Amino acid sequence: MVKLTFLKADGSQVETDVAPGNSLMQAAVNAGVDAIAAECGGACACGTCHCVLPQDWFERVAAPASDEIDMLEFVIEPQPTSRLSCQVVVTEEMQDMVISVPDTQV
Repeated sequence: MVKLTFLKADGSQVETDVAPGNSLMQAAVNAGVDAIAAECGGACACGTCHCVLPQDWFERVAAPASDEIDMLEFVIEPQPTSRLSCQVVVTEEMQDMVISVPDTQV
């Protein structure tokens, strides 16, 4: 299992353990991170699972596909390291990563 921490806009943290191969969205939903609504269920068809990765992790995970890049144009206040959490697959190397949930997701 990989330990991840979701940092919510109010400063509170939600820690969770997730099996590699799951998406960050699945990890957030399973951990009860209410700001990750995941309305499309992971189909990359909405922006309700918007998250912000730390710069060093953004550079290490697989680059976003064109459909994710297009969808990120519709989120409120995208950041340089914004991702749709449904498109980021958890790997063992992500141990102890902290993922920020933008205040626009509340």
